[in-house]
Amino acid sequence: MTQILIVVAVAAVALGVGWYMQQQAPDVPTAPQSHSTPDQVDRADFVRPDAPWLVAVFTSATCETCAKVWTSTQLVESDEVAIENIEVGAAKDMHDRYNITAVPAVVIADAAGVARASFLGPPTSADLWAKLAELRDAAEA
Repeated sequence: MTQILIVVAVAAVALGVGWYMQQQAPDVPTAPQSHSTPDQVDRADFVRPDAPWLVAVFTSATCETCAKVWTSTQLVESDEVAIENIEVGAAKDMHDRYNITAVPAVVIADAAGVARASFLGPPTSADLWAKLAELRDAAEA
């Protein structure tokens, strides 16, 4: 009879320790949020809607990387290419309308507002120049 009581006591302790450990386990991590850029923009929302190309840079004033992206993006502005900085504090409605959930986000759109390329995160100046040149060459062909 003593052996049965010992087995029951050990089983009860094991169950109690198991329950306690399960209560201490961390929560299962959630899936990371996926971010995206728009497939289409309304060119009337942006400066120079008549320019053949638009480079829209979605930024935040508190993002140092965004400031660097904006500085490098300014170099591509021309008669053919309009650029615009859409800072979330000044244009939250634009970020909401285009479902921008991460910055920096860069969208290159044609005259019809179709997004022909985009970058989530900071593109290099070379990548931005190359993509814009590729798109412009393809449009002229």
